[in-house]
Amino acid sequence: MTARRGAVVFAAILIATLAADQGTKAWAHRLPLHPAGCAQPADLLAHRCIGVPQPVVDGFWDWELAYNPGVAFSTFSTFAGHTGMQVLLAVVAVLALIGISLLALRTDPDERVKRIAYALVAGGALGNLVDRLHDGAVTDFVRWRLYEHRWPIFNLADAALLIGVALLLMDGFRSRRRVTAP
Repeated sequence: MTARRGAVVFAAILIATLAADQGTKAWAHRLPLHPAGCAQPADLLAHRCIGVPQPVVDGFWDWELAYNPGVAFSTFSTFAGHTGMQVLLAVVAVLALIGISLLALRTDPDERVKRIAYALVAGGALGNLVDRLHDGAVTDFVRWRLYEHRWPIFNLADAALLIGVALLLMDGFRSRRRVTAP
């Protein structure tokens, strides 16, 4: 694979990830909230409104609209309501996108898994950055649970980030194993 073709693959996966993320979030905005009269963005961000769970697989998987001013899986959401924190999170996301893109462009053309992983991470980061800049919070809507145990709510961008990082870790372990093999 040439460097130019690798850059095209990176861009295509990044754009596809971003489009899928934003499309699913646009769909999720139609999920019901309660109380019914709560529709102001400030109320949503202050967690005064919560989504009404819509079972997909009863007891295991729900669609549930939430607005996360924090980072992945609602971490740091207590501090993230402040404007300064929102600016900091946006700046970190932009810097991460630049760094990931540079790493992807410098990746050897034969390292396809690494390039795909970088594209997934960049697409996920960009998807959440778009939300943060547009709404002041990230739209989450996927809730996995085991009956009463509920995992943190997430979105497609979070899943792309997680898969991309997992691919990078697996590729790193595989590369290290090749170097240390007799």
